[in-house]
Amino acid sequence: MDTFNLPPLPEYSLTPLPSLVPPIPDKFLTLLLPIAAYWILSMIFHWIDTKDLFSKYRLHTPAEVLKRNHVSRWEVVRDVVLQQMIQTVVGTLLGMTEPDDFYGKEDYDVAVWARRIRIIQRAIPGLLSLVSINADGLAKNIAGSYPTLAGALSGGVYPSLTEAVMLSNGNQVSVPSFATWEILTAKAMYWYIIPAVQFGIGIFIVDTWQYFLHRAMHMNKWLYSQYYIAPGWKIPANERAATFHSRHHRLYVPYAFGALYNHWFEGFLLDILGTSIAFKVAGMSTRQGMWFFTCSTIKTVDDHCGYSLPWDPLQRLTSNNSGYHDIHHQSWGIKTNFSQPFFTFWDRFLGTVWTGGDVSARYERSKIAAQRLVDQDSPITNTYSSQSTTSDHRPYVDAVTEAKELQTIPLSFQQPQPPSGKAAQQAAASREQVLDDHDDGGRQILIEEAAEEKEARSMIRKSNRRRTASSLTQSESLRGLRERVTMHGRTGGILGMESSR
Repeated sequence: MDTFNLPPLPEYSLTPLPSLVPPIPDKFLTLLLPIAAYWILSMIFHWIDTKDLFSKYRLHTPAEVLKRNHVSRWEVVRDVVLQQMIQTVVGTLLGMTEPDDFYGKEDYDVAVWARRIRIIQRAIPGLLSLVSINADGLAKNIAGSYPTLAGALSGGVYPSLTEAVMLSNGNQVSVPSFATWEILTAKAMYWYIIPAVQFGIGIFIVDTWQYFLHRAMHMNKWLYSQYYIAPGWKIPANERAATFHSRHHRLYVPYAFGALYNHWFEGFLLDILGTSIAFKVAGMSTRQGMWFFTCSTIKTVDDHCGYSLPWDPLQRLTSNNSGYHDIHHQSWGIKTNFSQPFFTFWDRFLGTVWTGGDVSARYERSKIAAQRLVDQDSPITNTYSSQSTTSDHRPYVDAVTEAKELQTIPLSFQQPQPPSGKAAQQAAASREQVLDDHDDGGRQILIEEAAEEKEARSMIRKSNRRRTASSLTQSESLRGLRERVTMHGRTGGILGMESSR
């Protein structure tokens, strides 16, 4: 590189960077913040659950959490704490590979970027000549009125921009200096643009890593629900903790502090290793990693929170949100919507996004069935008439009739012939995935859903389909559900997805 005509770089001295929160070292804070963010945000959503706040934005009812999930809250907390212990150990080892942080070199680094900007300007005359523009002549014409622009057009030549520099021998010489716009642009690059690019690279790597690994865990039966038992071992079914991804799907109704409920090795592969690779490849500093890991954790919790809050920026800024991911946790959508935790571009590009249309009736059916089970265990006074075993279900009938593409789950458990239509193929694949989950009662889940579906259609046949004031109320309730889980104003689909049919 020809540095003779370039402004000189300033000298610098390095000083250890003080802790962001004294006396906690930054590397330890990087381990602590994601765990603290996980439990603080989870407990906020848990408090909202227990106080029944924002119920109109809730995707599932408390009865569904109680009756549809196949794992206790204690087991969820235990497995999350185990994963966070492993996360802390790996994070400590990762921190040992990182150099200590210093400050004092910032002005030097900004000047390096300013030099790069000056060098890029040398290409301007050649580029203008390609369109028959004489850069030197144009620069001379405007030099009196626009000297800075003239300098840029002439290839970064600014004769009037000089500064006096004292040499080591005591002599003073005049050297080129940077234009104000070069310094401002260099500062923007150094302080904002480059960190944003690094953060974007990290997001892309995490999304890519998790999409393909997550998808593999659904496509490979061993990774999803199988386990290895050595000859002669006798392990009760309820103690077979080596099941992989099916463990996470015991939560058919996700809630915030269940976001990291996984088999410990899956958690290591999917979350810990993926974000560590992203951190390293993107070349982040310790403090950048601190915020990257914390933001990734917050996004993961938010995707499992069970609410579609209109003021939640994480659910509006990205296409991946609690409504989108909730479809993946349902028995009929388990083979779709693999993307997590930030964006959905891989689902869209590779055709694994949910295409089954409006699922409002499916959600309403599950709500009623779960509440019926709760009522049978302990009769209670219901807040909503649709949740009572003795209520008039005609409002539900009309809403089901209006809902689009309500799929009937057959009671026969023979594997179906390959169906026509992408949505039907997704439904069949999801059904097969649930059936493969023997230990967690996949067959029973589909039997129960088939019975609920049969009852719903029976109500449709018996209904005179007259719209009453109560039917309007319930229909509006279902439309409210559609609005809660439809993102960015798209009305052709549900849970953030347009219907392709």
